[in-house]
Amino acid sequence: MPGLKIDNQADGERVHVSIRGQGLLTERGIRGIKVLQDGLPLNDPTGFAPDLFDVDWLTVNRVEVFRGPSSAIYGGGAAGGVINITTFDGAADRAAAGTASVNLGSYGFWKALAEAGGTTGTANYRVSLSSNAGDGYRDHTAFDATNLYGTLRWTPSTTFQLTAIVAGTHFFNENAEGLNLDWLAQDRRMANPDALTYNEYQRTNRATTGVSGRWTLTQNQELLFSGYMRYTKWQESVPSSVQHRTYTTPGAILQYSVHHAWGSVANHITIGTDLDGQTIDDLKHPNLGEAREGPERLADQTITQSSIGWYAMDRVEFGPRWAVMLDARGDHIENTLTDHLRADGVDLSGSAGFNKATGRVGVSFAADTNLSVYGSWGQGFLPPATEELANNPYHQGGFNPDLVAATSQGEEIGLRGTAVRQLTYDLTFFHLATENDFGRYRVPSRPLETFYRNAGSSARYGLESSVGWFPSTAFSLRAAYTFSDFTYTHIKSLFGDFTNQAIPNSPRHQAYVDAEGIAASHWVLGVGLDMVSGWYVDQTNLPWSNGYVLVNPRFGYRWTGRNYRGEISLSARNVFGAEYNAFTEPDPDGNSYQPGPTQEAFFGLRISMGR
Repeated sequence: MPGLKIDNQADGERVHVSIRGQGLLTERGIRGIKVLQDGLPLNDPTGFAPDLFDVDWLTVNRVEVFRGPSSAIYGGGAAGGVINITTFDGAADRAAAGTASVNLGSYGFWKALAEAGGTTGTANYRVSLSSNAGDGYRDHTAFDATNLYGTLRWTPSTTFQLTAIVAGTHFFNENAEGLNLDWLAQDRRMANPDALTYNEYQRTNRATTGVSGRWTLTQNQELLFSGYMRYTKWQESVPSSVQHRTYTTPGAILQYSVHHAWGSVANHITIGTDLDGQTIDDLKHPNLGEAREGPERLADQTITQSSIGWYAMDRVEFGPRWAVMLDARGDHIENTLTDHLRADGVDLSGSAGFNKATGRVGVSFAADTNLSVYGSWGQGFLPPATEELANNPYHQGGFNPDLVAATSQGEEIGLRGTAVRQLTYDLTFFHLATENDFGRYRVPSRPLETFYRNAGSSARYGLESSVGWFPSTAFSLRAAYTFSDFTYTHIKSLFGDFTNQAIPNSPRHQAYVDAEGIAASHWVLGVGLDMVSGWYVDQTNLPWSNGYVLVNPRFGYRWTGRNYRGEISLSARNVFGAEYNAFTEPDPDGNSYQPGPTQEAFFGLRISMGR
C-alpha cells in the first residue's frame, strides 16, 4: 500500500506506522491514524493508539487503508488516515472447524495458535488463542505475548445483526533503546547501556469487551451502533522512573443512514456521533537501577478524558459517472488532571480542552467501467495525545501547558482502474499543510526523558502509485512506490532555525514489490522486495541514515486430506544480510539508531480441520 511507512521499531516489538508523514516522530504508539478492529476503535479519546498488541495478525482476514485527512469523519485521531482491520469469521457451512499452527524462527522466535469456529443456526462464532515469544535480534529485546480473541455474531433476520467481542491481551517487551554511531560501529546488536542499567521494559495487560450491530429499519434506512469497554494495566521502566498506569476506556458509536433516489440521482446521507472516555490512574516511583523502585513518589495523579464528536456525510451520485461527497464534523475533547501528590505544596492539577470543526469535499468521475478519476480536499485535527500531554517538562507530574492542537488541510487528485482485465493501478498526488506540528525535544535537567512541543508548520508533497498484475489464478505481481517531499516551512527552537529543512525519518523514495506463483495447486513460491532510500535523522539535516534493499523469499507446500488441509512454509527476511537501520529518532544525545535484524529464517506448520 503506497503512502504508508511502517518502521520495525524496537526489533519489531512496537509497531510504528505513519500515513503521508502523520505520526513520523511519535516515540511510541500511533498518531494521526484512526485504527479500527472489527468496528471497535483502538484509539483513546485524544486519538492516540498506544499499540496494536490486541491484533493477532494470523487471524486477520482483511486490512483496509484510507489515506488522507479523515478528521471530518473519524475525528482527531484521523488527521493522516484510517486503518480498518477485520478478522476472520467462523466456518459458514458447519458447526465446528478448527486450525492449529506453529511457527519457529531466528533469535528464539516461536508462536503457537489454536482457533475454532463455526455456524449454528443464526449464530456464527470464532475463538482464537495464541502465544509467542522470542529473544530479539539485539541484546535486551526479549518479548512474550498472549492473545485471546472471540467473536459471536447473531443474525436472526436479514434486517438485524449483532456481534459481541471479547478479547484479552498480554504483552511484555524489553527495550534496548537507540544507539549512537560509535556503539553502532562497535556492535549492532548491543543495547544502549542505560537500557541495561535501568532494565527498561514495558508490560501491558488488557481486557476488552464490545458489541456492534446493524439494523435495517426500512429498505432505505439503516442504523449502525457499537459500544465497548477496555481495561488496561500498563507498566514501564525508563531511566528516570518506573511508571504504573491503570486505564479504563469506554466508548460508543451511533450512526444513521438514509438513501434516496430521484431518477438518475441517488443521495446517501449519514449522520452520527461517537463518544469516548478514559480514566488513567498514574503513579511514578524513581528507578534506582534494574527497575528497582524507590519509596518516593514522583507523581500520583488521575487523568480523566472525554471526547464527543458529531458528523454528517452526504454522497450524491449523478448517474453512473459523477459523484460528489460532502463531510462535516465537530469535536470537543476534554482532559482533566487531578494531582494527588502535591509535592512541596504545589498542586499540578489542571485541564486542557480542544475544539475543532473539520470538513471534507470530494468528487469522482467514472470515465468508463475501467477508469475513475477523483479529487478531494480535507482538514485534519490532531489534539495533543495522552503521551504528549502527560510528559511535563517542568515537573514530574501535571500536564505540559505549552501544547495546542495541530491542524492540517490537504488536497489529492488521482486515478485508479483496470486494464485488459488483468492489470490494476492507482496513482495519487497529494499535498498536506500542517500548522503547530509536533516535535520532540529534551531538557538538560532531565536528559533521559522525551518531551513534545508545537514545533511549527510543515508541508508535505507526495506521489503514491501501485500496480497489480494477475495474468492467471496461479500468479500475482504487486508493486507500490511512494515519493515523499516533507519539509518544515517554519520551525524555530533553542537549537536554531530549521525552516525549509526536511522532516526527520522521511525517506524520499519507498518501493515494495511482491511476486507469487502456485504450481500444481500445491507448491507456492514467492519473493518480496523492500526498498527504502536514505533519510535525515534530525531536524538539523546533518546526521544521515543510509537506505536499504531487503530481499524476502518464501516457499510453501499445501496438501489436502479427507477432512483437513495442511501447509508448511519456509521463509526468510533480509536473506542477503543487509545492514540497515530499521528506525531512527531525533535524539539530541545522538542515540538515534535502532538497527534492524540481518538474516532471519522462519518455519511454519498449519493444519485446518473440518474445512
